[in-house]
Amino acid sequence: MKKKLSGVYLITDTQIQNQYSHVELADFAFKAGVQLVQYRNKQVSDRRAREEIQTIAALDSKEDSLLIVNDRVDLAMAGGADGVHLGQGDLPIPVARELLGDEMVIGGTSSNLGEARAVEEAGADYVALGHIYETSTKHKEYAPRGLSTLRQVEQELLVPLVAIGGITHSRAADVIAAGADLLAVSSAICAAPEPEQAARELVQLFE
Repeated sequence: MKKKLSGVYLITDTQIQNQYSHVELADFAFKAGVQLVQYRNKQVSDRRAREEIQTIAALDSKEDSLLIVNDRVDLAMAGGADGVHLGQGDLPIPVARELLGDEMVIGGTSSNLGEARAVEEAGADYVALGHIYETSTKHKEYAPRGLSTLRQVEQELLVPLVAIGGITHSRAADVIAAGADLLAVSSAICAAPEPEQAARELVQLFE
């Protein structure tokens, strides 16, 4: 049975910093109590990615948390992850569900209410909405959606809502108050001087 999804959602990144690996960042996050970690690494071979996913999936501190793989259903299955996150142009959610079964977590990306509804109706376990604030981590061709759109989408969905994009420690409380069940962050943890402590401070906002 899937647990209630809420809390901090780390997206690993070694492009915005090169001090820590994907595995190290995931380990820091799990030790701090982060519930979901998304492995996102498009700079390595499939073989290397599978090895890293397997290593993260086997971390001792991962017992109460989930490992999600960005885009790649095949790597999620091969690496022993708990699920996959799919963008608007990735494998359709119903197809991914057929491959992964009911126990694995599937999340989907949205940028507005219409897309969010479609992701939920397709069978996603959570819907990510963004970008909420301006972000340099991932280029977007549209303006930040802001807290007003987040509130609107939260009122319409039954599945957990993930807020993503430009979320910092100083903005986190406002995003939670606007209705986000999970905060998806990258720079706020990956680029912090002490990633584990930065993750723990975000986790404490939900306690």
